[in-house]
Amino acid sequence: MHELPRALQDFTPANGQIKLDYDDFQVEEIPLYPAAGSGTHTYFLVQKAGLTTPQAANDIARALGVRRRDLGFAGMKDSRAVTRQWFSLEHVDPNAIQQIQLPRISILDVTQHRNKLRLGHLKGNRFLIRVRNTHTTRLTDLQSALASLTTHGVPNYFGPQRFGSRGDTWQTGQALLRNDLDTALDLILGQPGEFDHGAIRRARDLYHQGHYTQARSLWPGMFRDERRALATLQRTSGNKRRALAAIDKGTRRLYVSAYQSHLFNQVVAARLATGLQSLWPGDLAYLHANGAVFTVEDAPAEQPRADAFEISPTGPLFGYRMTEPAGQAAEIEARLLTEANLTRATFHQGPHRVKGSRRPVRFRPENAEIRLGADQRGAYLELSFVLPRGCYATCLLRELFTEQGPQSLAADDPGTEDHTD
Repeated sequence: MHELPRALQDFTPANGQIKLDYDDFQVEEIPLYPAAGSGTHTYFLVQKAGLTTPQAANDIARALGVRRRDLGFAGMKDSRAVTRQWFSLEHVDPNAIQQIQLPRISILDVTQHRNKLRLGHLKGNRFLIRVRNTHTTRLTDLQSALASLTTHGVPNYFGPQRFGSRGDTWQTGQALLRNDLDTALDLILGQPGEFDHGAIRRARDLYHQGHYTQARSLWPGMFRDERRALATLQRTSGNKRRALAAIDKGTRRLYVSAYQSHLFNQVVAARLATGLQSLWPGDLAYLHANGAVFTVEDAPAEQPRADAFEISPTGPLFGYRMTEPAGQAAEIEARLLTEANLTRATFHQGPHRVKGSRRPVRFRPENAEIRLGADQRGAYLELSFVLPRGCYATCLLRELFTEQGPQSLAADDPGTEDHTD
C-alpha cells in the first residue's frame, strides 16, 4: 500500500521494524457482548503465537475430534503475533476444552453462551506493538503526530494483508467479475512472482506448462482450493471453468471482496486531498456511535459533527445492497468504475454478486499512547491503542513509521486481516 497517500503529508515518518519477536505484536479482541454464562455453546479464550486463526482452529478441531466448520470465531488474527481471541463450539464438555494441550496455543478462559460466534461479533481490538530499530529520540515528534491522528482520524484503508502475500487477490476478484476465467485461474495457480519461493514457485511454473498433477503434488495440503482446482484441470483436460467451480465458493467471494476493498482504498485516497472529515452534499455519512448511515442534505450544518468525530463520510463497498450517494461523492465512485470498465450492475448479478455496504473513510484510535521501552534486544518504541473492528493497525503505523524490509510495518501475514472482526 506504499502508493496510497498518507494523512500526515508534512510529517516525516521514522524508520522502524515490527514483529521481530511474536511478543512485539500483541492483539486482544474486545467482545461485542459478554457471554451469558449459560447455554449450549462453549466459549473459550485462546492465546496463540505463530499461528493464523484458521490454523489454530484446525489444530483445536483435530484435538477435539470435531469438524473445523463447527468452530466459531469473531475475527481473523495475524500469525506473527501473540493474539487473544474467543472461539465457540456447541455441545462440547467444557472440561475437554480446558484440557487441550497444543503447541503455541493456550486456553485462558472458558464459559457458556446461547449462540455460535460469527465473523464480526466483536467490538474492536486492543493492540500493544513494539517498534524496533527506530529513532527513539523522536518520541516527542511521534507523540504529537499520534495526537493529530487521534483528532482528525486515520485513513481507513484496507491493509496489505487484505490482498494476500502476493498483493494480487484484488486482481483475481476483478477478473472473476469480468468473467475473465483464464486470468483469474492464472493468478490463483500460476504467474510466479517475487513473493513465491520453493515448492509453490515450482508448482506455479508447472501449471503454465500443463503439468497439473505434478503442480498439485507441490502445493502444501493446507492449500485445498489450489489442489482441488489442479485435480479438476487434470481430470477435465484443462477446463478452466470447471477448475474455478472446484474452488470453494467462499474463497471466490473473498477474491471479489478483495476487489471491493481495492476500489474503496482508491476512493479514500481521492478524498484525502480535501480532508477525510469534509462532508459534501449528497454524502452518505457514518454515525460512529451506532454504525447508522444517513444522507447528508445540508453539509455545512452537519460539518461540526464531523469535526467532532461524531460522523464521517463513507466510501463504497460496491454490491447490490449498497446505498449510492449523490453529488460529488457519486461522481468519484462512478468515475472509478468507468476507469475499471465496470458498472455497479457488475456487482449485482452473476455467480459472484456481493451484498456491498458503506464504510467510513477514516477511523479514530482510542487510548493511543507511545512510550519508550527497552529489553535485551535494546531500546524500542511501544504503541498501545484500541481500534474499532475492521480497522487495520498497519494503517496507523504507516503514518508514523516507514515501511522497510520483509519484517517491516507492512509484513502482515496473508489472509489474516481483521476486516471482518
